[in-house]
Amino acid sequence: MVKTPPPQKRLPPLENGDRLNRYEFERRYNAMPHLRKAELIEGIVHMPAALRFRSHGRPHAMLMAWLTDYWVATPGVELGIEPTVRLDLDNEPQPDAVLLIEESCGGQARLSEDDYLEGAPELVAEIAASSAAIDLGDKKHAYRRNGIQEYIVWQVFDQKVDWFYLEEGEYVPLPVAADGVIRSRMFPGLWLAVDDLLAGNMVQVLAVLQQGLASPEHAAFVQQLSKPDERAIAEPNRPLP
Repeated sequence: MVKTPPPQKRLPPLENGDRLNRYEFERRYNAMPHLRKAELIEGIVHMPAALRFRSHGRPHAMLMAWLTDYWVATPGVELGIEPTVRLDLDNEPQPDAVLLIEESCGGQARLSEDDYLEGAPELVAEIAASSAAIDLGDKKHAYRRNGIQEYIVWQVFDQKVDWFYLEEGEYVPLPVAADGVIRSRMFPGLWLAVDDLLAGNMVQVLAVLQQGLASPEHAAFVQQLSKPDERAIAEPNRPLP
């Protein structure tokens, strides 16, 4: 007599508030191919509601336009939109944008065999509308603890952009210079005209970025990326010994 194999146990669906580790989260997520986005933050599942155009879609497009111009002009840097990032056993977010140094150029994140990001991208950006409490709370703690060097949070309803950098294990706000521009420490030449971004003046946002891309600091950074054995890649503003 041929034995009938026992029926396979069905995986329960992901639900907001589930407490899971990363492996169980991935198993359930992969069993729900219709699901577009779900995140594991500090061991808790977060599934965002439908995204509105003015509070998320358009700001996301503006942010990506700015980052895309930098990516195109900076060989050795990669840009991703909402990639799954395997940070640690309790955190697998899908940031709105990531900017990272390629592993071959000395970056701290890598692509897994199944095409996911593993480790901490150098820069993460989030559009925070209804998600502001998470983006500035548990998610920020997870990003800091895992060594993401810079973190941008655009608080759409508050008309505010926070840009943090990691210093001695803590996130410190990057200052807005007298000319109204924030300048990245991790990615030289990545300049942001904050007020113009908030006003939707993308022509000026991209014009200021072009000034950053034409700066000697950006040229030196591109040169460093072509020499991955140089230790300055981890801290591009520090002069070579």
